[in-house]
Amino acid sequence: MTQRHAVVVGAGIGGLTAALALDRRGWSVTVCERAPEPPLTGAGIGLAPNALRALDAIGVSAAYAAGRAVPAAMGLRRADGRWLVRTATADLTARYGRPPIAVPRPALTTALAAALPAGTVRHGTTVTSVDDATGHRPVVRTATGSGLPADLVVAADGIRSPLRQAYFPAHPGLRHTGETAWRALVDAPDLGMAAMSETWGDGSRFGVSPLSDGRFYLYATAVLPPGTRSADGRAELARRFGTWHDPIPALLDRIGMLDPADVLQNDLYDLAAPLPRLHHGRIAWLGDAAHAMTPNLGQGGCQAIEDAVVLAHLLPRGDDPSAGTDPVPAALAAYTAARRDRTDAVRRRARRVGRLGAVRNPLLAAVRDLAVRATPTRLALRGMDDLFNGFRLPAGTPPP
Repeated sequence: MTQRHAVVVGAGIGGLTAALALDRRGWSVTVCERAPEPPLTGAGIGLAPNALRALDAIGVSAAYAAGRAVPAAMGLRRADGRWLVRTATADLTARYGRPPIAVPRPALTTALAAALPAGTVRHGTTVTSVDDATGHRPVVRTATGSGLPADLVVAADGIRSPLRQAYFPAHPGLRHTGETAWRALVDAPDLGMAAMSETWGDGSRFGVSPLSDGRFYLYATAVLPPGTRSADGRAELARRFGTWHDPIPALLDRIGMLDPADVLQNDLYDLAAPLPRLHHGRIAWLGDAAHAMTPNLGQGGCQAIEDAVVLAHLLPRGDDPSAGTDPVPAALAAYTAARRDRTDAVRRRARRVGRLGAVRNPLLAAVRDLAVRATPTRLALRGMDDLFNGFRLPAGTPPP
């Protein structure tokens, strides 16, 4: 029996989830990752109820794979420490069936890769092009010159996706949001932090998330031109946020103990406009490659997971190739129909939230804070329903 073969370009969270979902649909899968080895360090990722529900659909327990850390509460604060909005995790669990969790990215990608057959992921393999993308069996070309025939190519090649640029050359590409972001992981068990919080100042933000392994994922943003870098990110964070409320100064002390390379800084970009479609021929785009968005809603990775699970659900089984009309092209068109509007709505919403958080005028920031504080908790929760309850598999029976 001939088995359908998929080549996944990129071994990030979206790519690995797609590989695992396809593997469980009977496909033979090869994952090409340009990095020479799996990441050992990195930032954290929040898995909202919608992403956890999507992982459940393919039989993956993120809590089992990467541990579990459930904060007592989540909310927004001012730089002086006053809460603007605070929601008990128990209320989130009652409304959405499960609480959000935060895990180290390397732990999650390692767990996803470990669930794949040995040899599926090929590190140090850079994809350069796809020959005959609209043909019956495209060939994925790598930097070594070798070719991988495929029934499907999944472009999970990141925010600057070379495959997106190659197949959508007229698209405006990325848009700088006006902000830069720092990220770090620290050990701070003695500080007794029980809440997942984000603090808003005048044009700056500072976030704290407890992780599944007992560490804390810290992130901060500031309004800066792209490419702006200080000699020492640790000192820059201390300068910008050292007078903010407790426990931020203590956390900055922990950041100061890190190696400078462990404080990551990235300028924030999102896609300037939606792609006209999320597929071309036998290539399907997902995650940042398809709809790069700012991290303001914590949905970038979550939407990539949704993409991967929906894509695999719509495709035919890989271990039972049907005779006659090939169902793959129709499945990719259905994938675009199922995912394009939802992901673009989340992308635009994340941009709007980012604009609120980046307000620099003190008077406007005070008005913003007052409006947030005046919003009843029940309305704030209702505003998250379309995100946290928005994942669903398309109706109908997937093709054989």
